[in-house]
Amino acid sequence: MLLPDDPREEGEALRSGSDRAVSTAAGLTGVPTPTNRAHPLFDVAGMHGIPRNREWDAVMSAEAPELPGDRVEFVALEDGTLFTDDDLPDDSLAPLADALESSVQAPYHALALRQAADVWSVAALRVEVVEVPEDVAGDKVDLAVNDGERTILVDDAPAQAEVPSLEQFAAQQFGSFVVHASRLDDLLWEVTVLPL
Repeated sequence: MLLPDDPREEGEALRSGSDRAVSTAAGLTGVPTPTNRAHPLFDVAGMHGIPRNREWDAVMSAEAPELPGDRVEFVALEDGTLFTDDDLPDDSLAPLADALESSVQAPYHALALRQAADVWSVAALRVEVVEVPEDVAGDKVDLAVNDGERTILVDDAPAQAEVPSLEQFAAQQFGSFVVHASRLDDLLWEVTVLPL
């Protein structure tokens, strides 16, 4: 690698993206630093970390003066319907859903935490909502299908139940899979499908 003799040339080389430029460390000209692509360890994961998958599709803040408590979870549907397990005043979740509206498309599952008096942070993750016409005895279903072998838990207990609508929904995506489904109302379920 050629190094410029004149410091002005190094600055010009840096601005132009030239390979001739090498940043300095501790005042030593020509010594590559870990933040410079010329450094031999630049691409080592320990130097810059391994990027994590995004946990949320959107994160916003909003004022929700009518919302009690310090934490709330809800599911928003495309038609604007909001589901939550908490007993809340009418329309108290609306400011949180409105804040997310421009950042994430429904349906989504949201988690909100109070930050200050009326200020909340709210994060949303897109989910699938599936109509399940079968009569399921519980509010939560975990189904694993691997090479034709089925295992099902209903409310965390082994069960012999069959839920063809959930199994067909997952089978359209993967041959072997795990389905986690939580009841929203009589027919609608929040569903996550992962491949095996």
